[in-house]
Amino acid sequence: MSEYFLINILTILFPLVLTFEKNLKFYKNLPYVLISMVIVGGVYIYWDVLATERGDWAFNDSYILGIRFFGLPLEEILFFVTVPYAMIFLYETFNFYVKDKRLKFNCRNLYFVAFFFFLIALNNYSQPYTFTVMIFMSIFFVLVNLSGSDLANSRNFWLFMALSYIPFFTVNYVLTSLPIVTYGNNAIWNFRVTTIPVEDFFYSFSLISLSILIYTLAKRQWKGN
Repeated sequence: MSEYFLINILTILFPLVLTFEKNLKFYKNLPYVLISMVIVGGVYIYWDVLATERGDWAFNDSYILGIRFFGLPLEEILFFVTVPYAMIFLYETFNFYVKDKRLKFNCRNLYFVAFFFFLIALNNYSQPYTFTVMIFMSIFFVLVNLSGSDLANSRNFWLFMALSYIPFFTVNYVLTSLPIVTYGNNAIWNFRVTTIPVEDFFYSFSLISLSILIYTLAKRQWKGN
């Protein structure tokens, strides 16, 4: 078993074991989780394929099984299953045990936030990873507003996103310190927190937040919640 494969297993193990827990009953939400993973994961895998071909990042053969699809290791594709599944599960668990509170926030301000990230993207057009991840950040804030989602006014959402950096830092430190994943110097700012490129912090936020957004929209559409 490869180190990267083991990371995937450890990421999803706890959520899978508790999926059928009688109080949370997360299994009832699996169709909406699947919708989110197909839409968001599909987009991110496509980006991953292009970025790998371009040399934005690469994968160390010493830590993967060697099975590849479209140039991506099997473990990398599984990453877009295990991480969104685990984070959506944890988000629902967090909401189950922590009472939410509505924040007084003018959602129109999200357009200014989106424009801010769009300007950063334009200013870093020559650095593919930096450029793309800032575009995805911008897309999230636009979609939150256009979709009528209440995530921006949810205290629990922002608390959860802040707490999500705890497992993020642990996993990404392993990925970048061994390293399982290496980065092209021309694709990033080359500013790191320990061994983690700063772009990865935005990558994590965009992947998790978009996954939660699509999940909650699908759940609202089909369940009326």
